[in-house]
Amino acid sequence: MLTRLRLAAAALAVAFAGMLAVAPASAQGVRIDITKGYMKPLPIAIPELFGASPQESQVGQDIAKVVAADLERSGLFKPIDQRAFIQTAAALQTGPRFPDWKQINAEALVSGKAEIGVDGRMRVEFRLWDVFNEQQMAGQLFTATPQGWRRIAHLIADAIYKRVTGEDGYFDTQIVYISETGPKNDRRKRLAIMDQDGENHRFLSSGADLVLTPRFSPTARELTYMSYYKGTPRVYIYQVDTGRRELLGDFPGMTFAPRFSPDGNKVIMSLAQNGNTEIYEMNLLTRQKRRLTNHPAIDTSPSMAPDGGHIVFNSDRGGAPQLYTMDSDGGGVQRISFGDGRYTTPVWSPRGDLIAFTKQKGGEFYIGVMRPDGSDERLLAQGWLVEGPTWAPNGRVLAFWKETPSSERGTGGGSKLYTIDLTGVNERQVLTPLDGSDPAWSPLIP
Repeated sequence: MLTRLRLAAAALAVAFAGMLAVAPASAQGVRIDITKGYMKPLPIAIPELFGASPQESQVGQDIAKVVAADLERSGLFKPIDQRAFIQTAAALQTGPRFPDWKQINAEALVSGKAEIGVDGRMRVEFRLWDVFNEQQMAGQLFTATPQGWRRIAHLIADAIYKRVTGEDGYFDTQIVYISETGPKNDRRKRLAIMDQDGENHRFLSSGADLVLTPRFSPTARELTYMSYYKGTPRVYIYQVDTGRRELLGDFPGMTFAPRFSPDGNKVIMSLAQNGNTEIYEMNLLTRQKRRLTNHPAIDTSPSMAPDGGHIVFNSDRGGAPQLYTMDSDGGGVQRISFGDGRYTTPVWSPRGDLIAFTKQKGGEFYIGVMRPDGSDERLLAQGWLVEGPTWAPNGRVLAFWKETPSSERGTGGGSKLYTIDLTGVNERQVLTPLDGSDPAWSPLIP
């Protein structure tokens, strides 16, 4: 079970060499404009955080390693090999010698310190420096138990990402997904959860019952998912921190793709009854459900806009699966996808500006995005079978799963999780102990 950390963060009041406040970067300082598409990653130096004792030194090394890995994986930063560093972590405590960092072509520099107090709590501070302008750009202090060092590293990476790009980070998050084992005709599927980098992995279900389509609540501490209990599809709410499972409802027929509304008060889903699949919402307080669509076609995979005003879903009412939007009360249905191929699994970006989807065309699968009005369609990832996009909370990165044919690379096939950013060039595998499918990315952890 995830240890709930009490983390405190504050701008550092104590500054080096008489500097009493965080100095802003100048207009010519370190900055990445991620709206411009792919660009050369920013060279950044991330030494180990200084620690006076062996335990503190080890924590400092571990934190620096995770921060560097987070930033490198984003594709926007290029951590410089620590073997090139001239100034030591200890010497950095009195301030950077900027010529030393300019000599190795670092444009940004991280310094910091890890301390463990007599009460056993850990105190970690970091500073971000603009090497070219010789200015401090950011500084924060975090406190936690020593077991919380990895989360502190993710929070530091988030702070650096935001200061340099102007966008919120996404590293202090989790991914829930379906872990799969066994032959294709008899797969054992279990709920699993991990940090976004694949660490702190654990299983949430035993595999005795088939589980599908896990999704996070807006608080990141609840999940909704579908499970077959003795052959009957049921929708459950799962408390991440306590492991408590609550039955949302026993629905006649088949239930698909439950998903929370942005305010967390409702779950929207599709129900198949008497040969007809429609979209419903259920109020979590009253447990009353309301039908939102009314059409003889298959309407499924609903996802609500972050403002709660609209829903995107896919339907074959036009003859093949396409994407449609409607008002949150079911009115104003409009088709938004008109390209060649079949469009499925739409999900609204947390920013509200894009809708991600799966597209099938000519025997190939794609992960793509488009505007809510259907314009500016872009395909980001392609494969024999790629499916199920889910957004990072900053709306700049997607996770999805990819299946490999059994004949490819002599691997015997299997499904793996991947991430890709909106440029479509920074695709990375997320390592999992077993095969994985149907990921869902959490909001930032509170």
